[in-house]
Amino acid sequence: MAAKVSRIRDDEVAAPITMWQESLFGVEMLLLRASAAYYGLGVPRGDGSGVVVIPGFLGTDLYLMEMHAWLRRIGYKPYFSGIGINADCPNLLIQRRLRQTMDQAREETGRKIHLIGHSLGGIIARSAAAQHPNDIQSVITLGSPFRGTVVHSRVLRAAQAVRLNILEKHGDGVLPDCYTGRCTCNFLDSLRRDLPPGIQQTAIYTRNDGVVDWEYCITGDRSVDVEVPGTHIGLAFNPAVYDTIANRLSKW
Repeated sequence: MAAKVSRIRDDEVAAPITMWQESLFGVEMLLLRASAAYYGLGVPRGDGSGVVVIPGFLGTDLYLMEMHAWLRRIGYKPYFSGIGINADCPNLLIQRRLRQTMDQAREETGRKIHLIGHSLGGIIARSAAAQHPNDIQSVITLGSPFRGTVVHSRVLRAAQAVRLNILEKHGDGVLPDCYTGRCTCNFLDSLRRDLPPGIQQTAIYTRNDGVVDWEYCITGDRSVDVEVPGTHIGLAFNPAVYDTIANRLSKW
């Protein structure tokens, strides 16, 4: 286990990883459909709490439909994030879109909610939870490098393209260092702080991650970090992930 990282990095680094194994995520989708947990067998039932699922970099809520339907099947009230394509300033995504979904879930269920984020979605989830601790019961991240942007070089190039688009689209509406670890917005300021003690957390990761450096996806606390086999993309469909989510949510 890697040592606990005390703060997030303020730079972007290309991770020495290969991406070819990510093509195997389809196998995880097949295994999910064959697992008992997918059908709600052998996993704890939910209590009707609200669970908001947040997509990763360049993704939309669409690819989380499987998880959304499964959460409903095992007894929770799931919500899509409503952020659209995850290719915009995270600070604005939280303020203008995700917060509305969180408020809706809180109001409709009458209780604190859970956030589940895949990759960049998990980073957004942690920041949103730190900003609104009274509304959040737990945060579960799936392959989310919340300790620093140490990712495959292709992802870095794509992120740079997104950053340029953000600056062109929003102009003075965002800070000059938007979409970098050097930004001083509320999104990163919240991310640099530990989550309040009342918020339960789980960091699910895979050492075979071909998109991000898995060592930046963990807290260093073995009661929080959960390792599973598989790919980065496949974490959204991995049967071991679903089993972990069901058990963690019921525990809280």
